[in-house]
Amino acid sequence: MPDLTIKIATDRGYDETVALVRAELGEVGFGVLTEIDVQATLKAKIDVDVDSQIILGACRPQLAHAAMQADPSIAAMLPCNVVVRSVGDQTVVEAFDPMAMTAMSPEAPKALHDIAQDARQRLTAALETVRTA
Repeated sequence: MPDLTIKIATDRGYDETVALVRAELGEVGFGVLTEIDVQATLKAKIDVDVDSQIILGACRPQLAHAAMQADPSIAAMLPCNVVVRSVGDQTVVEAFDPMAMTAMSPEAPKALHDIAQDARQRLTAALETVRTA
């Protein structure tokens, strides 16, 4: 089974990393549609304390539309989730690998593979910039 995520780690602080991830997603054409503050949600719902973590639902509308045209069921896997979380002295950024969508459907049309590859390249570029900035 292929890796399901693209992952980097940085020594940068959590808040700074979240801001940088948002900016870099924008630079590669993604917007953030949804946001889940995991730490606040788990505290409010089940009264547990966890390290800082946020899930950003990232979307590039052109790619999302093309993917749904190629396979309407792909909508169940959108938007592309990007997670930023504190892990000890580091901050980890992990994005769902769009190529994993095609691995889950051996019958996926070639167009979907091309769309997923485009999204993967953009997400990888954004995360690499976060890692090296």
